[in-house]
Amino acid sequence: MPRNTPLPEGLKPPSRLATLGELALPLDMLRYGLSGWHLLGAPRGDGLGIALLPGYGASELSMRPLEIYLRHLGYHVRDWGMGRNNGRVAADVERFAAQAAEWVQADGAPLTLIGWSLGGVIARETARAHPHLVREIITLGTPIIGGPKYTTLAQRFAGRDFDAIEREIHARNLKGLTQPLTIIYSDRDGIVGPDIAVDIYNPQARNIKVASTHLGLGINPRVWRIVADTLAGVTNPEK
Repeated sequence: MPRNTPLPEGLKPPSRLATLGELALPLDMLRYGLSGWHLLGAPRGDGLGIALLPGYGASELSMRPLEIYLRHLGYHVRDWGMGRNNGRVAADVERFAAQAAEWVQADGAPLTLIGWSLGGVIARETARAHPHLVREIITLGTPIIGGPKYTTLAQRFAGRDFDAIEREIHARNLKGLTQPLTIIYSDRDGIVGPDIAVDIYNPQARNIKVASTHLGLGINPRVWRIVADTLAGVTNPEK
């Protein structure tokens, strides 16, 4: 367990330039359409059970393109079944865990959780509280360290003690996770500071940097290929 990991210092929210860059999502979508070669030769799935958890303010529709792709590869993919993510992490962890328990019982095997942004926090905390339900975790632009203090959404939490939240998150992270962890993040992220989207707590975590806006992570072919390789057990993803 990572009990001696100190509280990180010098963390920063995204730069203003990166935040403005999120407006370029339509251009990113065009660029992604021209870079589909990343998906050529992606390994086929084996029916593994997967659940997709959307980011703050987003619904299952935000992850539908990734869901369709993973189904095409042969995986048994479900959305999280809870509608829009309204940011109630503690309550959502327990609600999702109850749903996941039913799926695990039906499948006879634990789930792989793929969480985008805050959805990744819910995935990690579900795995921490209910480790028997979770086989593996993949996160996309997830604020692992520090909380809302280092995101562009901080103003939505006005009046909260951000320093106390940061300490609480750090203490929780010190408990560690046992599952394989793949952490996908981007220096171009204009929503979640890239410094906080990496895992410094768990030695088995693979932090993989991609070139993407935050809003583009779920439709980026490079990200999809990393996910496909990870699910198939390829430990050195296609570059």
